[in-house]
Amino acid sequence: MREPIESDLLRTFLVVTETSNFSAAAQRIGRTQSAVSAQVKRLEDTIGETLFERGARGVALTGAGTQLLPYARRVIDLLNEATATIRTKPLDGPVRIGIPEEYSQTVLPAALAAFSVRHPAVEVTISCDYTSHNLAALERDELDLAVVFDWSNQINGEVLCIDPTVWVTSLVHRLHDADPLPIAIYRNSTWCRDFALRSLEQHGRRYRIAFIADTSSGLKNAVAAGLAVTTLSRSNIPPGCRELTSADGFPLVDSSRVVLRRSRHHSTAAIQELAERVREAFQPMAALAQT
Repeated sequence: MREPIESDLLRTFLVVTETSNFSAAAQRIGRTQSAVSAQVKRLEDTIGETLFERGARGVALTGAGTQLLPYARRVIDLLNEATATIRTKPLDGPVRIGIPEEYSQTVLPAALAAFSVRHPAVEVTISCDYTSHNLAALERDELDLAVVFDWSNQINGEVLCIDPTVWVTSLVHRLHDADPLPIAIYRNSTWCRDFALRSLEQHGRRYRIAFIADTSSGLKNAVAAGLAVTTLSRSNIPPGCRELTSADGFPLVDSSRVVLRRSRHHSTAAIQELAERVREAFQPMAALAQT
């Protein structure tokens, strides 16, 4: 019966795999090249298979090494997660965060749920509201964090990503060819007047207001049902719908920055930790915008 695999050997295996070179791996780990070679040899002896093929330019995984790689990553990731969880000082206290409705069912739910599971003593309160309302609540010390849209580069804070607003139509219906154009807009929205309607007027496009809603869900329902075209964040286009581009005769409405604002009144470790989780949740969108 073979001896168990030591986690240190798996860590060394992963570094050698990433660097494809025993010397570079030794420098990263802070050991001698001979020590790294000895660890790999011990791992190979434990498994009973050769893990690397040596060549003039370095090393490459064998079939057995390729088979071991995903397991090694899972084991080390789990050990790192366990260590971080145990060493992390328990957080408690209230955290109040405001978010746009656009992200309440897409980007943020997993991040907020994972935070609550990891820090059960923290009392998270979520306010799903318009940017103007969340900014006002932040100033009144009713929120600790707020994810808001910035259409005019006037809001200070940490930019999480760029999520442009675009015109959207149903894949089934062709309302975007109608004249006048039936549109769905927010009720009592200065943004609609200053950006959405103006974008049509500047391009000489006639329109009529066919649907009025208080939420982005209402706008999505209207466009999916073929009642109107509407403006939505590019990340928030529902199934069965598509962006209307310049090829369709529709301009980009804005290049909204998604900004994380923090309370100027106070901060706690729990607030800082939730801000980090929110930042991580938006990273895929930020990376996509750069490609």
